[in-house]
This record gives sequence, structure tokens and C-alpha cells, in this order.
Amino acid sequence: MFRFLVRRVLGALVILLIISAVTFFLFYAIPRDPARMACGKVCPDDLLAQVRQNLGIADPMPVQYWHWLEAIFVGRDYVGVGHCAAPCFGYSFSNNVNVFDTIMERMPTTVSLAIGGAFFFLIIGVGTGMLAALKQGKFLDKAASSFSLIGSSMQIYFVGYIAMFFFVTQLHLLDQPSYTPFTENPGAWFSGLLLPWLVLSIIFTANYTRMTRSQLVEQLSEDYVRTARAKGLSRSSVFFRFAWRGAMGPIVTIFGIDMGTLVGGAIITESTFSIQGLGTLAVRSVDDSDLPMLLGVTMIAAAGIVFANIIVDAVYALIDPRIRLA
Repeated sequence: MFRFLVRRVLGALVILLIISAVTFFLFYAIPRDPARMACGKVCPDDLLAQVRQNLGIADPMPVQYWHWLEAIFVGRDYVGVGHCAAPCFGYSFSNNVNVFDTIMERMPTTVSLAIGGAFFFLIIGVGTGMLAALKQGKFLDKAASSFSLIGSSMQIYFVGYIAMFFFVTQLHLLDQPSYTPFTENPGAWFSGLLLPWLVLSIIFTANYTRMTRSQLVEQLSEDYVRTARAKGLSRSSVFFRFAWRGAMGPIVTIFGIDMGTLVGGAIITESTFSIQGLGTLAVRSVDDSDLPMLLGVTMIAAAGIVFANIIVDAVYALIDPRIRLA
């Protein structure tokens, strides 16, 4: 198991290195010159050169990438700003703040949104899928299938605005979506994120309902499940000891991918509810052409997805030991 995880971690580091190189060159190869944008339309050549030096973009592109990569591990000195301690992703072009510190300030908001939403859509989605599989062909099965079809066709920005209009503005049943640190006020943290969690769960629940039902129906028709039934095991034992364990693999896979994506920044959800997390930070960075900030958010999102897949691989290996040999 240890060797299996070491191989996955090393592979993940290589993937992140490739992603960082490709992303860096794509972002910094754009036609717009960040130095000229910061300096203004009328900017002498000597002042333009000084601005490039201050922004850390005076060197050739490969040298810039090496300095950026080196700064993540050992830090870097910026002209006019000072030393940026490791891990250093540079300073924002728009407001000259530390990129990594800004991302860490926004990270708890996005993590809270991701964890709470995942709790709701995992419990509701998997539970509904299990009931649909147990009641295959009956009314509950058809109702769950219809719900998953409708839910998967909806969009967060559509459901979110309707939910805020009815539950917040008209009925006053829920608080206006906002983020309060859990350590400051757990009650305000929960009430401020409850509506985004519920809306997020509607969209994601549909996928888990459909996936859970299809996997369980398939597992219940397998020969080893029929053999267990023939040996006289109870229906609940057959369901949870055999069919459920066999159906967990694909569910764990999509859950890991969804969690990695959400932790990397739920852009649409945060923008819909005006929650200041990594998603809204990425949108603002695009509007401001703030390349260091946008690159930092992109790398954090990529790292979240990559390491979520490592966790999925580890859980998969616990479920099915044959995977450890892969």
C-alpha cells in the first residue's frame, strides 16, 4: 500500500509540474503587456523597463518560469517590494498584494462551501439511489429517476437566484448567503452557507442518484450476489456486504473529482451568491488581467483535483486490493 501511494504521489508531482509549465507559458504569452498596462498609455521606455523589473517579467520567458518555480520552494526577492517567503506565487499586478496570502485568506470560504455541499449531495444522492435500486421498477424508482433527470438539467445560477428570491427575499426562511468564519460564529457560518449548500446539492445529487442506482442494479444481478442469496443470507446482508461494496468504486471516483473541483474554486456558485472565495477571486483576476493571481488560483485548483484523485486511488485500493498492483 505504501509503495502504491508513493507512486501516485510522485506521478501527481510530475503532473503538477507539467500543468504549471503549460499554464505559465499560456498565461504569459498573451499579447497584452502587463508592464504597459500598469504603466499607462504614455510611458517612456526607461520607465517601462523599470516597471517590468518591478513586476519580475524583465527576463526571457524560460527564465521567468524558472524564477517563479524556484520561488515556490525557496522564496524570491522583488524589486520595490522586498522578499517573498516560500511558498511564493509572486505579487498581484493590480494591487501588489502577496498572491499566496490572498489565496489562503479565500481558501476557508471555498472549503466550507465544498464540504457542506458535499455532505448534502452525498447523503441525499446516494440515499435516494439506494432506495431507487431497492424499489426497482416501482413508483419510488421512477420518481427518483425523474428527479435526477430534472436536477441534472438545471444550472446553479438559475436555481440559485430563484431560491434566493423565494426563501430569502419573499419568505424570509433563510439568511442572505454570506461567509462567517466557523471559529468566530458557528451559527452564522451555518446559516450563511445553508442556501448555497442546498442549491449545490440539487445539481450534484442528480448525478449521484443516477450513478448509485445504476451501479447497485448492476451489482444485484451479478452471479456472486445470486449465490449469496441462494445460501440463505438476508436481503440486507446481501445488499450491504456484497452489492454495496461492489458499487462503491465509481461513486468514490466521481466524488473525488467533484470535491477536487469544488475545493479548487466553485466559480459559478460563488459568483451566484456573491461569496468571496477562490472562484470569485479567479473571475476578478481575469477581469484585471492579473496574471500572478490567476496563475496561483489555477495551480491551487489543479493541486486540489490531482490530490483528490490520489485520495480516490487510496480508497479504491482499500476497496479492491487488486488495484494496488496496477
